[in-house]
Amino acid sequence: MKTSTFLLACALPLSAGAAEMRFTGQAMPLNGDNVLYEERHVVTGKCTVGLFRPTSHNVTYVRGNGEAFADKTLSYEQSALRPAMTFRQPGFNEVMEIRNRDDAKLEIEWQTPEGDTENSTVEVTRKLVADAGFDNLVRNHWPEVTSGDRIEFDFLAPTRGKAYGFVLEPTEDDRINAAHTVLIEPSSTILSFLVDPILLGYNESGVLTNYLGLTNIRKDKDSNYTAHIRYTVETAPDCELTR
Repeated sequence: MKTSTFLLACALPLSAGAAEMRFTGQAMPLNGDNVLYEERHVVTGKCTVGLFRPTSHNVTYVRGNGEAFADKTLSYEQSALRPAMTFRQPGFNEVMEIRNRDDAKLEIEWQTPEGDTENSTVEVTRKLVADAGFDNLVRNHWPEVTSGDRIEFDFLAPTRGKAYGFVLEPTEDDRINAAHTVLIEPSSTILSFLVDPILLGYNESGVLTNYLGLTNIRKDKDSNYTAHIRYTVETAPDCELTR
């Protein structure tokens, strides 16, 4: 991490090379100023040759009254783009688990709000990205992102048990106040009519500052919140996120 970006970063009581990043996101409706919920993130990893490499990631989702209502854990041991993941939303009796088997295949087990269990397997390809791996995809392609290039990838839709083609490219949008704004949308024209694009904002150092789009948090049994999430970094690793 560039020193000028995080002058207030604290020294961490971790072993040599180990690093930690803590940040909080406030989710708000697209046309409103009330906070729907808060995300509390803790990412642990290592500073390797001056570059932060995440190994695990924990997220706690909290209501305005401070009550935790969902949680997510991720492991990047097999891949930074295809983390193993467990997401629990007890209020809807929902559990989603993605297991990365030697980065050769992803096994998905979904306990639905209706009480059913659905299992599927997706073969891993070089272009496959899952869950929060999109954030590492952006950082891995930082020179392309900041120079205006278009990046094609496949994004896992775990509830459908398959991956779909997407593109990631720089854009401009008045709703995102960031040094770099990135658009993620389906590469298929037909799918683009069914899936709304996602907007991401990043600062000059590659820190995620904004997310605008469909979230993983349920509004009710049949739909999820669409929100604008603004992130604030509390603790940063003493190394860079991008090259």
